[in-house]
Amino acid sequence: MPHFFSNKRLIILLVSIIILVALIGFSMKKRESLTLPEQFLKDSAGLTQTIFYKPANTIAGFFENLAEMKQLYKENQMLKARLDEYAKLYVQYEEVKKTNETLKAQLDKEEDLTDFKVREATVIGRSPDQWNQFIYINKGEKDGIKPKMAVISPQGFIGKVTNVSLFQSTVQLISDNDRTNRFSAIVQGEKNIFGTIEGYDAKKQALLFKKIPVDAKIKKGQKVITSGLGDVFPPNLLIGEVVDIEPDEVGLTQTAYLKPSADLYDIDHVMVLEREMPAVDESLREKEEE
Repeated sequence: MPHFFSNKRLIILLVSIIILVALIGFSMKKRESLTLPEQFLKDSAGLTQTIFYKPANTIAGFFENLAEMKQLYKENQMLKARLDEYAKLYVQYEEVKKTNETLKAQLDKEEDLTDFKVREATVIGRSPDQWNQFIYINKGEKDGIKPKMAVISPQGFIGKVTNVSLFQSTVQLISDNDRTNRFSAIVQGEKNIFGTIEGYDAKKQALLFKKIPVDAKIKKGQKVITSGLGDVFPPNLLIGEVVDIEPDEVGLTQTAYLKPSADLYDIDHVMVLEREMPAVDESLREKEEE
């Protein structure tokens, strides 16, 4: 026994355990107030929790937001790719629609040109510095194309063939201001009014219909067509519509400004016309030979 009490460490340990148990039991009792040590410990723990909890919660929220941002970015990229695909499909749809409308208009036009041999062609080139002057088509001598043949679009007359190679041809547009690019035309009405297409006003984007008699009654909105005089171009090809009229400088004739019926700026498909020669009756030919 004396040996037991002589072991101070063991005695201190036992006393500490007894005190700790007593404190635990005391603290577990239902009490309205805490002791000063308990208050100190609780406040210290609360302060520590406050200091570390908010930054930890903020950091956790930051990483959660970062993950959400990455997910939103991926979804945004996917939606953007789908929109780009839809845009491409829409452009393709519009091109197909435009081509179908052009081909349908060409077919309707061919039905009105029964007296002519019609050769369809596609525009393959155009010079930026000669945009209002020439286009190049993918039909040439091997396809029966010859100089001076009339060229039309589904909307109307656009020009004539000037140069021909084996596989392609050059078409001079009616908007070319070359002095030799002139041809006779008439204003549709109860009485045909003759004049000459002579050039193009780039500012007004209108053809110049000159040498109209000064006493001729012309109204805005009237249609102007080829006359067929000179046997160069077929008659009744639509050229344009009167948008303005003014007297010439001398006052002897009038000049009308025509809005072209065809879109001369954007031409994709054309038709080259060749007049069909009437077949000669073989019986008449035999009589002539006799």
